[in-house]
Amino acid sequence: MAAQQQSFENHAKVVPAYHYFTFALVAVNLVYRLWIAATAFSWDAAMSLALAVAILMIFFWARLFALRVQDRVIRLEMRQRLLQLAPDLGPRLSEFTVNQLCGLRFAGDAELPGLARTVLAEKLNDRKEIKRRVRDWQADLLRA
Repeated sequence: MAAQQQSFENHAKVVPAYHYFTFALVAVNLVYRLWIAATAFSWDAAMSLALAVAILMIFFWARLFALRVQDRVIRLEMRQRLLQLAPDLGPRLSEFTVNQLCGLRFAGDAELPGLARTVLAEKLNDRKEIKRRVRDWQADLLRA
């Protein structure tokens, strides 16, 4: 079966085993540990609750750390693409925010220089808004 073509509408990466199943297990465990601590308090119950909170925090922080590293890689990649495709923007690369560069990453090579100039001129900083403006969508299938 061929993979569906990526677009703005379906580009968000969802891993069901992580986003739904694992999160559900972590959330149910936290609620259960909270209930145990509230109905039959003991130091063991308090420690179990603290551990459940820590597991939930690890779940979220692990995802956020991976996304932050991905944003740094995208920033580097986009600066290189812009230097290659629009050398005149070289002196202005420091003006781009991470949000702007991440929003531009789906733009095709022909479209990127013009869209990048528009993003700077209009001071667009919303990733979704920038992605909505991409007409020649280039899939990014190696995302975290």
